[in-house]
Amino acid sequence: GDDNSGRKVITFSCCRMPPSHQLNHTRLLEYLKYTLDQYVENDYTVVYFHYGLKSLNKPSLKWLQTAYKEFDRKYVSKIFGLFFWFYSVLLSRIFKSLLTISFSFPRYKKNLKALYVVHPTNFIKILWNIFKPLISHKFGKKITYLNYLSDLREHLKYDQLNIPQEVIRHDENLRGKQKGKLPLVVKVAPPRPPLPTQQFGVSLQYIKDKNKGELIPPVMKETVSYLKRKGLQVEGLFRRSASIQTIKDVQKLYNQGKSVNFDDYHDIHIPAVILKTFLRELPQPLLTFECYDHILGITSVESSLRVSRCKQIIQGLPEHNYIVLKYLICFLHMVSQESIYNRMTASSLACVFGLNLIWPSKGTASLSALVPLNLFTELLIDFYTNIFNSRTVPGE
Repeated sequence: GDDNSGRKVITFSCCRMPPSHQLNHTRLLEYLKYTLDQYVENDYTVVYFHYGLKSLNKPSLKWLQTAYKEFDRKYVSKIFGLFFWFYSVLLSRIFKSLLTISFSFPRYKKNLKALYVVHPTNFIKILWNIFKPLISHKFGKKITYLNYLSDLREHLKYDQLNIPQEVIRHDENLRGKQKGKLPLVVKVAPPRPPLPTQQFGVSLQYIKDKNKGELIPPVMKETVSYLKRKGLQVEGLFRRSASIQTIKDVQKLYNQGKSVNFDDYHDIHIPAVILKTFLRELPQPLLTFECYDHILGITSVESSLRVSRCKQIIQGLPEHNYIVLKYLICFLHMVSQESIYNRMTASSLACVFGLNLIWPSKGTASLSALVPLNLFTELLIDFYTNIFNSRTVPGE
């Protein structure tokens, strides 16, 4: 899934680790690197579920030492490597092996924007405080300890996470033991009706009805227009995140019907994040839930027929969704045409926008689903003219 800033979220659950004697730890390391490699070119977030790490399933000290020698030889000095290897042993091996990767590989460390440690032990907290002065302040600020699963809701889309049942039961037990009492039942106030000027979290139809029948939502029109004028050649456009508070402030302005001048923020990535956030907060994805399974099947279509299949799927979209999608993909096609400057090819843009355009109606997309979802989005961008040339819509 994504966090509240639109960054991809990678989860690691210790309870899923089998006993050490049954696990090939070399393959584990390769899998960690393989998973991270799919996201590290963009800003990303890691959620680490500590519950379930026991003496039976901890990687051996020998493996950690071997792995770190590999990191050290390629990326860091011997002195720093030895220090952090020792630190890795102290601060729980799996947890620190994740940090090892982040510290030792600059490309992993650079774009890791947040590391959430859920259900940390007191031992981890104490040792972290002891060694924190020796860790860079900038990296230390990225780590957040969360005692309960509910705390995650403040930072990311909790319902998108695939959380093991063992972790959920452990969380319930912790809450039940808190102060020797059963968890308090908190009454949740009924949701407020959206404002007439609401832009985020409401349907395309609602926005159209409240904006005199305009087909393109104002927030999308304004962000795209601004980025066309000033962002097409910005390197890494859509890859970078922005201040969470600033994004919330801009969302509030839009929802209140107030004007937004992006020049005031002096950050080209703010309108880019706002555009992604708008798409991600639609009640139903722009490509609709009905298209999800059809899109997953794109990889089973013969390569020479995939563009035609994309066109066929797009033709089945509701009229309003089609118009908004065409407007967006036209812009993304323009961005890809400037990839010599911005380094954002159709493939790069697809990795960013894939899950902002389509997601399943229940749960979150699996890792295997990312391949067809991103491929479909890439084809839309690359073959924009071909795919969108045959359907004309009144009022478009």
